[in-house]
Amino acid sequence: MDALLTAEEIALARHCLQYAQKQGASAVRITLTKSLLNLTGILNGEVDKVAHALDRSLQLQLFVDGKYGAFSSNRLEKEGLEGFVRDAIGTVKMLEPDPCRTLPAPERCARDARDGKELALYDPAYENLSAQDRKELALSSMAWPQKASLEQGFTLIAEEGEYSDSVFDSLTLDSQGLHARHTETSFEIGYESTVEDAEGNHYSSFWWDAAPRLKDLSLEGCARKACEKAAAQIGPQSVPSGKYTLIVDSECSSKLLTPVLSALGGYSLQQKNSFLADSLGKKLFPEQLSIVDKPRTVGQTGCRLFDSEGVATRELPIIERGVVKNWFINTYIAAKTGWEASVEDATRVVLEPVGGCKTQQELLEKMQDGILVTGFNGGNSNPATGNFSYGIEGFLIRGGKAVHPVREMLITGNFLSLWSRLAATADDARPCLSKCIPTLAFTGVDFSA
Repeated sequence: MDALLTAEEIALARHCLQYAQKQGASAVRITLTKSLLNLTGILNGEVDKVAHALDRSLQLQLFVDGKYGAFSSNRLEKEGLEGFVRDAIGTVKMLEPDPCRTLPAPERCARDARDGKELALYDPAYENLSAQDRKELALSSMAWPQKASLEQGFTLIAEEGEYSDSVFDSLTLDSQGLHARHTETSFEIGYESTVEDAEGNHYSSFWWDAAPRLKDLSLEGCARKACEKAAAQIGPQSVPSGKYTLIVDSECSSKLLTPVLSALGGYSLQQKNSFLADSLGKKLFPEQLSIVDKPRTVGQTGCRLFDSEGVATRELPIIERGVVKNWFINTYIAAKTGWEASVEDATRVVLEPVGGCKTQQELLEKMQDGILVTGFNGGNSNPATGNFSYGIEGFLIRGGKAVHPVREMLITGNFLSLWSRLAATADDARPCLSKCIPTLAFTGVDFSA
C-alpha cells in the first residue's frame, strides 16, 4: 500500500464530507491520516527485531442541530463509511445541544497548505530505503563489541538500539471549503547502554537523535555517547540538602517549561486549573525571559502550517521580556469564554538564550558551583498552583567542572518562583526536539537528599 494518501483515499474523504451534509449535518470536519513506520532493532551487535506498521484512519467531526460529536474509523470503503456516517449522525442527534461548538471562521484557516510539503519536512530519500539499508543504518551507530575494560572503570555488558523511519500524511477538510494537508518524514536513532563497574553495579543511559531528513540524522557515535553517559554515573555520592544553583541539561530542560505552556492552554485556563490564570499581559517572569512559537520554520521538527481545526499558525510571542503575550485558545474555548481565539497549542517553541554562553561548558564555568541535572526520575507538579517536586540525577559541579555523580535527590519549588531565578542559559537547544530549550541555570533552588 502507498505510504502517502492516494487520490482515491482523498476522494473518499470528500465523498464522506458531502454525504454527511446530505444526511443532515449542518457542518462537518474530516481529518484523514496515514502513517507508515519501519523499525530495525539491534541487541548486542545483532538484529533483534524488524517491524513494519501501517495505519490509516478517518476522523469525523459532526455539527448537527446545534449538537456535536467526534467519531473515527479505519474502514475506508464507500459503503462502510456511508453506514458509519449515518450511525454517527444518529448518535449526535441524541446528545445535548452545545452552541459553542462551531467550525472556525474561514478567514482564520490555512490557505497555503495545499500539497503538504510546503515546509520541506518530507524527504524523498525515504522512498528508496531498503531493508538492508535500514539494517546498515542501525548497525552503523553501535559501539558493540568495542567493550571497555575494567581498567577504564567499567565493562559494557549490554547495548540495545533502534533505527526507525516513518512517514505521516494528513489532510483536513471541512464544509466551509478548508483543504489543509501536512506531510512529513522522520528518521530516528536511539541506543541504550548498560555498563558494570568493578563492584558489579550496573548503570544505564540512553542517547538518541531524530530529523525530518535522513542527511541531518547524527548516526555516528550514538551508542558510544550512551555508553559514556552510563559510565559517567559510576560512583555516585550523596550531597547534603540545601539551596544550590540548578543547571538543567538541554536534553531534559523542557521538563521545566512544559507545565508553563500547559498553564497557558485554553482548557486549563477555562477550567481554572492553571497557575497562570488572568496572566495575559502581565509581567510574571523575569525581564530576560522571551519564548516564541515559530511553527512555520522550514525544515524543522514540530512545525505545522495549521492546527487540528485547520486554523493557520503564525509566529507568536508566548512570553516577551517576562510578559505573558499569548494564550492558546481554540474556537470552542473562545466561544465559551469570550476570549480571543488563537491556535490551540504551540508547536515549535524557542527560548531565546540568556547571558551570552554558547555551550553548556561555558555556562558551567559562568555559574561555577551547582548541580547539573541530566535526568528527571518521577515526581509531579500541581497545574493549579505551580508547585512541583521532581526526582533528579546528575552531577555536583565545583569550579565549573563535574566532581561526581549525584542520585536520589529531589528538587522542590514553584514554577513562577523558579523562573524568577533564571540566571543564564547556554545556546545549545537540540534541533530534534519541538521544544527548543537550551541548558538552563537557576539560582537558589531547594534540593533535598
